[in-house]
Amino acid sequence: MMILHVFNGHIPVPDAVLSEARITIEGDRIVAIDAFGQGQADESIDLEQGWLLPGFIDAQVNGGGGVLFNDTPTPEGIAAIGAAHVRYGTTAFLPTLISAEPSVIARGLDAVDEAIVAGVPGVVGIHVEGPFINPRRKGIHAEERLIPLGEETMALLTAPRKGRVMVTLAPELADPTDLAKLAAAGVILSAGHSDATAEQAASGFAHGITGVTHLFNAMAPLHHRAPGLIGAAFDDDAVWCGVIADGVHVLPSVLRLTLKAKSPERVMLVTDAMPGVGNEGAPFHLDGHEIFVRDGICTDAAGTLAGSGLDMAGAVRNIVAMTGIAVPVAARMAAATPAAFLGLGGDYGSLEPGYRADFALLDSALRPTQTWIGGRRFA
Repeated sequence: MMILHVFNGHIPVPDAVLSEARITIEGDRIVAIDAFGQGQADESIDLEQGWLLPGFIDAQVNGGGGVLFNDTPTPEGIAAIGAAHVRYGTTAFLPTLISAEPSVIARGLDAVDEAIVAGVPGVVGIHVEGPFINPRRKGIHAEERLIPLGEETMALLTAPRKGRVMVTLAPELADPTDLAKLAAAGVILSAGHSDATAEQAASGFAHGITGVTHLFNAMAPLHHRAPGLIGAAFDDDAVWCGVIADGVHVLPSVLRLTLKAKSPERVMLVTDAMPGVGNEGAPFHLDGHEIFVRDGICTDAAGTLAGSGLDMAGAVRNIVAMTGIAVPVAARMAAATPAAFLGLGGDYGSLEPGYRADFALLDSALRPTQTWIGGRRFA
């Protein structure tokens, strides 16, 4: 057991924001939070008017630290990606495959299982983004790899796993029966890289799709007579939506509109991060194409967006600056909301007894200063 004393800052707990607290940690869990802070402590942290927030949960991490998960689908690759992102407050993440071949998907699934068993910090599952997507909305994904769901991939995705399995697909190209089978097996389904009509999207939601991947990107724009996937997501209060809050993938005015159409309990921050995160923004290669990172924006030579150079602390900082929401609300979008989407609520995403002792400490300008996972400091 250890007691952490934090003071001179802001600690958002359910129904309050404390300026000081004694957090009692046993194992990897919070067992008590005392709002007064008196008494002995094993460690004291002066927040200097900064924030102690629940650790951030990122459902879309293609890479980091110079490593692309597609190229290094191994426990070591996952550990390197996690080590890059923990510097920015990320305490749980899904390494993400970008429209990979079935053999690479199999390797990625096994690697995540091995990483979880080995105790690699932060990894809670895998995100298989494609290849079951619409070529018309492929973005940077390699068209030659795009395939429909089939027996081989259904078997891969529905096999029992150690962590969460999230799949991004185009609902208009999937058999509703297959969607229902995947959902029944515990697979978290998200619509993305899709040209679905609103009716096709609504059918997907009815058959097990619960989320939308990087809302607005790689999908038909919202039109008043053809609302498409975006309109269907806005119309269904139960659907979660990921957003890349870098001001380029989605403009600030549209982020503000999104938070009027859907609550912060259904809009989650994601990075869609590439290897440049935690690697000083160095260029990298994706499917043989050089990807350039300029001002945190990743593009190929033709200017096509290729993931992002965003980190979760940056996403929190941006959503606060661009929309005017309070920091505790932004923190929910980075922690409690993705936890609920991934079925991790009750364990992750909140500062309260019984939850994991995962903390993201930010200064008064919302820049990361420390990250704790399971009661241990990692950055």
